[in-house]
Amino acid sequence: MRFSLVAAAALVVAATTAPPAIAMASPPEAKVVGDAVNCVNIRSIRQTQVRDDQTIDFMMNGGKVYRNTLPNRCPQLGFERAFGYETSQSQLCNVDIITVLVQAGGIRRGASCGLGKFTPVELAPKPKR
Repeated sequence: MRFSLVAAAALVVAATTAPPAIAMASPPEAKVVGDAVNCVNIRSIRQTQVRDDQTIDFMMNGGKVYRNTLPNRCPQLGFERAFGYETSQSQLCNVDIITVLVQAGGIRRGASCGLGKFTPVELAPKPKR
């Protein structure tokens, strides 16, 4: 097994350029467009967006989006907005564990939390300002 920062790399950059949210907003609305799946191919993940302590959107190559709602809240995930994972497979699955990456004087491991199923969704368009 190896600890992968692939999904976290973009998040670390995003977390350093965006101000941390003091009050957690709810995730953007999403319309379910298919049946949930147990796994997604790691190489197909283009980007991830941590929405809060329990919700991660996986943006895939080709424009598909999977929303993963963790079965339990994952402490500091919504604040840090960065995570890593360990797997020996080419897929990330609902039985896998993610680890929050805490960015305080370097990157250290925080809470470890289980993933849920990956539900294909269409995200609601962002409101115009």
